[in-house]
Amino acid sequence: MIVVTRLRGEQVVVNAELIKFIEATPDTIITLTNGEHLIVRESVDEVVRRAVEYGRRLRVFAT
Repeated sequence: MIVVTRLRGEQVVVNAELIKFIEATPDTIITLTNGEHLIVRESVDEVVRRAVEYGRRLRVFAT
């Protein structure tokens, strides 16, 4: 799970495994596998960094 910030300032926790794609339009839009869209303050690079870090933490627990 990763924490991101909606444009209005509230934080939301997203299951990084459900992220289908991330785009900058110029706002960062996260599209989930269920079709839901989240517009967040973080940059595309930052969301990717957090998702990758989440995946690394999962692999550490699996070994």
